[in-house]
Amino acid sequence: MKLLKALGLGLLASSLAMGGAAAQERTVKIATEGAYAPWNFTGAGGKLEGFEIDLANDLCGRMKVKCEIVAQDWDGIIPALQAKKYDAIMAGMNITDKRLETISFSRPYASGLHGWGAMKDSPLAKLAGEGRRFSLDKDADAAKAMIEQWKPLLKGKTIGVQTATVNSQFLEKYLKDTITIREYKTTEQHDLDLSAGRVDAIFAAHSSLKATTEKPEFKDMVIAGGGVSGDVLGRGVAVGLRKDDAELKAMFDKAVQAAIADGTVQKLTQQWFKVDMTPQS
Repeated sequence: MKLLKALGLGLLASSLAMGGAAAQERTVKIATEGAYAPWNFTGAGGKLEGFEIDLANDLCGRMKVKCEIVAQDWDGIIPALQAKKYDAIMAGMNITDKRLETISFSRPYASGLHGWGAMKDSPLAKLAGEGRRFSLDKDADAAKAMIEQWKPLLKGKTIGVQTATVNSQFLEKYLKDTITIREYKTTEQHDLDLSAGRVDAIFAAHSSLKATTEKPEFKDMVIAGGGVSGDVLGRGVAVGLRKDDAELKAMFDKAVQAAIADGTVQKLTQQWFKVDMTPQS
């Protein structure tokens, strides 16, 4: 009788262990663009690298799931999420009201400014507000006054921007009657056209602009004018998720909060951006 009881307990323990192992083996498939350094990019040998790759792996460890990170072109990244080709998006995507109509987001894991990239010898390198921050949410009057100061220098200029981004929405909302907007599939493409003189300036996240200026071939490019945030530029970068995936959202929310609380986000943003981009509560 004791032998049977012992065998029964052994089988039960084995079953529980196998069940726990199965839970550990859940895979969460995360899409990133792979062309938006230093957030995410394709390195040597086709390996995905960058801030979001490191953070995704950290978050998956906290959630006790296996990470599978795949590259997806930006212009199809939300439709493919809805088609269930993957479970989540980590691709420098800001939370906006427009996107919230279609998908949900985790709590933000990074935030920053947006602004202008221009060549040193361009008149646009002297756009007003250099080194200053302007929020269209917290001080809309000051931010809009700064935009008005930009308009005389920007008038008639051709500005490069990545298509279907908060940056393109900003230009469309505030400057479409002043400039010619030229959209690109990736930031890498508009960087090259700026260097070649095919556009007068570019508008992008400061984090992306800073990464570009640090490349030897872009040593004559500068970040010009004031940095802007808020309104169509979003409320921080977060994990994009399907609206009906409440369980995964809760898991990411908890993991992101923990990564912020223990300083992991600060460490990774300092490593990749040389500045702390931890979201402010």
